[in-house]
Amino acid sequence: MTRRLQAMGQRNYVSGFKPAVHEHALSLPLHWKKPRTVFVNSMSDLFHRDISGDFIQRVFNVMWQADWHVFQVLTKRSERLLELSDHLPWPDNIWMGVSVENADYAYRIDDLRATSATTKFLSLEPLLGPIPGLNLEGIDWVIVGGESGPGARPMDPSWVTDIRDQCAKAGVPFFFKQWGGVRKKQAGRILEGRTWDDMPLAAISG
Repeated sequence: MTRRLQAMGQRNYVSGFKPAVHEHALSLPLHWKKPRTVFVNSMSDLFHRDISGDFIQRVFNVMWQADWHVFQVLTKRSERLLELSDHLPWPDNIWMGVSVENADYAYRIDDLRATSATTKFLSLEPLLGPIPGLNLEGIDWVIVGGESGPGARPMDPSWVTDIRDQCAKAGVPFFFKQWGGVRKKQAGRILEGRTWDDMPLAAISG
């Protein structure tokens, strides 16, 4: 079961809200005895400029201590991730990922690749354009999904199949999360007649 750990406040930076640090949540994983997969960044970004390096270090130390859980950390701030990477612990149970919405943000993959994370993943969600010529060297997992909710921008199926084919060629596990749209449940997650639920080898061997 995946638990979401909200390490920061709601991500509503455009409206002028700044992220809030919730100190009380920091040690919670240490009290969860049953192993869990924890998605650290639900509606947040741990590497936001307003989050201190000290707090980021403390979050990573907790994840390092709670080595019976798997922590999935996702960021759009790949430059800051790379800047801090050498100062953070990178045990096998911390999976580090970057969001890449279209080809304009492919540079985030290079930043991720340069970190010391053991398991590196890409979240191509919401996928808002084609991403040809993906360099998947050193990448362990790729997730693709469409935007959902009111005003959701459409995702061309050819963008998805091209990424899937690139993953297959590179031998990288591919996970298709959803087509998205205003009615995402109705749209489902079937791609060419089947679901795609591949996981990194770290998850399978663990």
